[in-house]
Amino acid sequence: MKITYALLHAYGLGGTIRTVINQANAMAEAGHDVQIASVIRRRETPQFPVDPRVRMVTVTDLRGRPAPPKPPAGRPARLVARLLARRRSALPPGDRPGTEVPVGEAAKATFTREVEDRFIAFLQTLETDVLVTTRPGLNLMSARHGPRHIVRVAQDHMHLGRYKPAVREAILADYPMLDAVVSLTRQDEAEYREALGDRVRTAQIPNPLHTLDVPRTDHSAKIVVAAGRLTKQKGFDLLIEAFTQVAERHPDWTLRIYGAGPQEKRLRRMIHQRHLYNHVFLMGTARGLDAELAQASIYALSSRFEGFAMVVLEALNCGLALAGFDCPTGPREIIRDGDNGLLVPPEDAGALGAALCRLIEDRGLRRRLGTAAVGTAAEYGPAQIRARWETLFTELLNARADRVNGRPPGSPLPV
Repeated sequence: MKITYALLHAYGLGGTIRTVINQANAMAEAGHDVQIASVIRRRETPQFPVDPRVRMVTVTDLRGRPAPPKPPAGRPARLVARLLARRRSALPPGDRPGTEVPVGEAAKATFTREVEDRFIAFLQTLETDVLVTTRPGLNLMSARHGPRHIVRVAQDHMHLGRYKPAVREAILADYPMLDAVVSLTRQDEAEYREALGDRVRTAQIPNPLHTLDVPRTDHSAKIVVAAGRLTKQKGFDLLIEAFTQVAERHPDWTLRIYGAGPQEKRLRRMIHQRHLYNHVFLMGTARGLDAELAQASIYALSSRFEGFAMVVLEALNCGLALAGFDCPTGPREIIRDGDNGLLVPPEDAGALGAALCRLIEDRGLRRRLGTAAVGTAAEYGPAQIRARWETLFTELLNARADRVNGRPPGSPLPV
C-alpha cells in the first residue's frame, strides 16, 4: 500500500519525529510505498536515520528564514498579541497568523497563513492510500481538507486531557471526519472513545523501538541516566532535587541528563546551588542515545506527564533498571512496579530519591529488573508494531471500499 506520513518538521529533533520516522522505515522495509511530508523544513538533512526507500517531500521550505517568535506568556501579553495580529492582515502570508489551527496548539506560531495554505494545497492533490498526520494542527486540516477517497488517520502523540480548551473543542468537532484516531496508550484511547463515541474509530498502537539490537548494560557502572527535552514537563528539576539524597548517601554515583531545551540555565543554577556540580552533569544532545544508555546502570524518569515515554522503552531495551514517577500517562502501561521497574508517586522527589538509592544498594535487584525490562522491550520491536499498523490500515481500506461500492461492512474485497 502507499502510505504518507505528515510531520510538522521531519528534519527536526524530538520524540514524535523520531518515532514517526521509525514507523515509516519499518513500513518501507516491509515493501510498502512510503513517503514523509515535512510540512516545514528548516534544516538540510534529517536528524534521524531515514530508510533510503522512504521519499522525503517538503511542503514549505523555510531554510534561511528566522524561526517564529515564542508565543507570549501571560494573559495580558496574549491579548496584546491578538490585537497586533489583527493589524497584520496586510503582511505577506509568511508573516500572517494562520486561521486553521486553534490558539493553544503548541506549534500555533509555526502555522502561518503560508504554511497552512500550502499544506491544504498539498492535501488536495495528494495521491496515496493512507495519510497519517501526527499532531492536532495537521490532524484538523486533514479532517477538514483531506481527500475523502483516501484513508485519513490522526495520531496523537500526547493525550486528549492535556490540550487547551480551543484545541479540544476543535478535536471533538472535526476528528469525526477522519477514518481513525490512534492513541499511544490504552488510557488515552478510552478518553477519546468516551469523548467521540461511535462517530469515528479509535485505536491504540504504541510507538515502536527503532531496533531491538542495541548494546546492553552490565549494571556495574555507578551512573544514573535520564534523557529528554529540558522542559518543565520532563521534571529534571525534580530529578536534581531527588539526586541530592543520592549524592549524600552514595557520593561515588553520578547523574547524566541528556537533552537540550529552555530550562538549561535554570537546571545549571539548581546544580550549582545544591553543590551537585561533581554529581549531576547536563550532557547536551546525544546522537547515539542507545550507546549512552548502555553505559549507565539505572534510568530515572522524572516527567510530570507524558504522552508515551519512548525513552523509557529505549532504556528498558538496554537492560537498565528504572525508577520513575507514576505520572499521567504512559509509564504504568509499560512499567509493572517491582517487576520491570519501580514506580513512585508523581512529583514526589523524596520518593524518587529513595527508589534510586534502593536500586543503587541492590545490584541483584538491578539485574532482575533489567532482565525483565529487556523482555518488555521486545514487545515493542519494529516488526511487532508494524504488524498492528498494517492490520489497522487494511481494515480501514476495506471499510472505505465497502462504503464506496455499497457492500455490507466486512465483505471480502473482490480478487
